[in-house]
Amino acid sequence: MSKGPYYITTAIAYTSGKPHIGNSYEIVLADSIARFKRKEGYDVFFQTGTDEHGQKIELKAQEAGVSPKEYVDGVVDTIKGLWDLMDTSYDKFIRTTDEAHEKQVQKIFLRLYEQGDIYKSEYEGLYCTPCESFWTESQLVDGKCPDCGREVKPAKEEAYFFKMSKYADRLIAHINAHPEFIQPVSRKNEMMNNFLLPGLQDLCVSRTSFTWGVPVDFDNKHVVYVWLDALSNYITGIGYDCGGESTEQYKKFWPADLHLLGKDIIRFHTIYWPIFLMALGEPLPKQIFGHPWLLQGDGKMSKSKGNVIYADDLTTFFGVDAVRYFVLHEMPFENDGVISWELMVERLNSDLANVLGNLVNRTISMSNKYFGGVVTDTGVTSDVDDDLRAVVCGTYDKVCRKMESLRVADAITEIFTLFKRCNKYIDETEPWVLAKDEEKKDRLAAVLYNLVESIVIGASLLEPFMPSTAQKIAAQLRTELRGFESLKEFGQYPSGSRVTDKPEILFARQDVKEVLEKAEAMFAARAQAAAEGSAQDAQPAADVIDVEAKPEISYDDFDKMQFRVGEIIACEAVKKSKKLLCSQVRIGSQVKQIVSGIKQYYTPEEMVGKKVMVLVNLKPATLAGVVSEGMLLCAEDTDGNLALVVPEKAMPAGAEIC
Repeated sequence: MSKGPYYITTAIAYTSGKPHIGNSYEIVLADSIARFKRKEGYDVFFQTGTDEHGQKIELKAQEAGVSPKEYVDGVVDTIKGLWDLMDTSYDKFIRTTDEAHEKQVQKIFLRLYEQGDIYKSEYEGLYCTPCESFWTESQLVDGKCPDCGREVKPAKEEAYFFKMSKYADRLIAHINAHPEFIQPVSRKNEMMNNFLLPGLQDLCVSRTSFTWGVPVDFDNKHVVYVWLDALSNYITGIGYDCGGESTEQYKKFWPADLHLLGKDIIRFHTIYWPIFLMALGEPLPKQIFGHPWLLQGDGKMSKSKGNVIYADDLTTFFGVDAVRYFVLHEMPFENDGVISWELMVERLNSDLANVLGNLVNRTISMSNKYFGGVVTDTGVTSDVDDDLRAVVCGTYDKVCRKMESLRVADAITEIFTLFKRCNKYIDETEPWVLAKDEEKKDRLAAVLYNLVESIVIGASLLEPFMPSTAQKIAAQLRTELRGFESLKEFGQYPSGSRVTDKPEILFARQDVKEVLEKAEAMFAARAQAAAEGSAQDAQPAADVIDVEAKPEISYDDFDKMQFRVGEIIACEAVKKSKKLLCSQVRIGSQVKQIVSGIKQYYTPEEMVGKKVMVLVNLKPATLAGVVSEGMLLCAEDTDGNLALVVPEKAMPAGAEIC
């Protein structure tokens, strides 16, 4: 009998590029919870998907020379491929470009406008394109976006706004009345103290500076801004209708039991989303869990370095279930986890190959060696059996308690405690010694039966986390994985059953040095391919210039020169010259005055605000009576035209060029 509906969602992945292993962690975490709930007897609906609109996508599509839809179609294929590779059992994959979703977003926007929750005004503030967020000066951290740390730019445009403050008190009351609503508690405290209690500002919910979004159908200059569009997927994906014609599926599964998402976007889900739902008159989700991040332990992930770790990289080295085990087991409840190649190999060798794989292999091999593969419960017991059975039959309740509080890593630890107890049982009973005494044959058979029964119970608990491995274990023991309701009863493995005569090695041990060498080779090849691709994109083969080579210099000669990124904060023409501009260039905490012969190519007004590359330790010189304390780097074509050399991506003033 079903325990009732259970609706779980992940955040929908943004289609700006291929998700790295930290992004893949979330879908595996959600999958393990969904699988566990199914085995508990719940009618589970598990939804994931992609967030496909916004300025960032529009710009990336332009760079790629394709339409935004073509661009996101390609990325969606990649994301779905990764989710499927990781053996995730989602029931629905929603795209925000789905026609049904877009229509509902338009209806939601219109309804909120007509009931006075949305109004038109003008926005003037600081805008972060990667995060697609507006900020005030006071919200910046060191002058940068508080979410991603990147540069923000002044922006002003007409927009529609949502009256957030109208519902703030009601949301605060809900959070106080439902302590389980935001988890972990540290996330709840952050939202209350940093955002809700100080007071909410009205939220920009439309844009006019780009077109790739859901059109506001009653004002076609505007497209719906990202969060009102993206967050609505949790209800549109299960059949919500703003006009009152929601499906039976929606009525069955809403409110969601669990929204699972990264801690970096918890503000949008615990403040914006509940307020939108309140305005629509819909129930709030039961729980929102902001999981920590999975960080790379051996340095920051960088696409330019080619060292970003993707899920398919790891599965090539270790297999799908080993990667699932690692990302689930190594993530603390609240703090960030760390991933490294060395740690992956260590866990593979110690936990998976030794504790689990060796246990299964030894048990099957001994059954074949001593009894021709037949496993028999002879009923011959010893005191040591009682402790084994107590541990094995008590594991289910322990795992359930951990999963109830979403402590997935701790739940897996409990299961591996069961397997470790089985290994200890082998050491305690010494089957190889029992085998030497014919009178102890029945005791030997009972020992092996107890081991097989314990492994089946452990594998049945392991299935939500490592589904393929659990099935392989059951297949080798020639039995079925069991439902949770029977895991507290010992002795259900049919006596007289025969295990496989050719046990499969579940996890082969690996050498960390070999793995590191292969990983470094993979990263090097990826970095080279990225560099070649960038160079090819930047310079068509036909558009080249050959210049006379200068004499070679040593690295020591080059190392004497220091190049840094500078920001031009003021510029004026040098009065006594027709060619020179005098720029004030901020480099870190210093400002240098630099005179450049580029007046023919740039006006002083054009120079201000540019990020440029500067040779900063050039000996000062006086040009047309003005002191110059460095040199701006320029490129020159065959006609003598100059162009400033600027960073390809946003970099802070003072960043070293190396």
